[in-house]
Amino acid sequence: MTAKRLLILAHAPSPNTERLREAVHAGAREIAGVEIVMRAPLEATPEDALAADALILGTTENLGYMSGALKDFFDRSYYPCLERMQGRPYALYIRAGNDGSGARRSVETVATGLRWRAVQEPLIFRGPWREEFVEACRELGMAMAAGLEAGVF
Repeated sequence: MTAKRLLILAHAPSPNTERLREAVHAGAREIAGVEIVMRAPLEATPEDALAADALILGTTENLGYMSGALKDFFDRSYYPCLERMQGRPYALYIRAGNDGSGARRSVETVATGLRWRAVQEPLIFRGPWREEFVEACRELGMAMAAGLEAGVF
């Protein structure tokens, strides 16, 4: 049986957002039987998404929207993935200096267009940096990988 593949697609322009991305990766690696692929949005290709059985998206809130890097990935990947990834499970985390609602809405709009399926409410890390953001990301990675490995999604 082929291992399920989890794609972590996260924009990390600062040391703190790098910590969030690494925590997601570390949590996912705790689950055996799942192949973990981590890509920056500007380096990711439609083929990376197509090969994934599930995705975790990470973005900063930029001017009330998703990061330009994640938007670039969606611009390049939308049509190649449109008819081929319906129902694909995904989760989202957002590092937001403000409320994160615009970033959430922008990602969810694209994911809805792709007909992806959110497996949980987005994690939105608002306001000043707090260390508990890191643990929440580790738990997200572990939960997503465990659900994928168990066939829950």
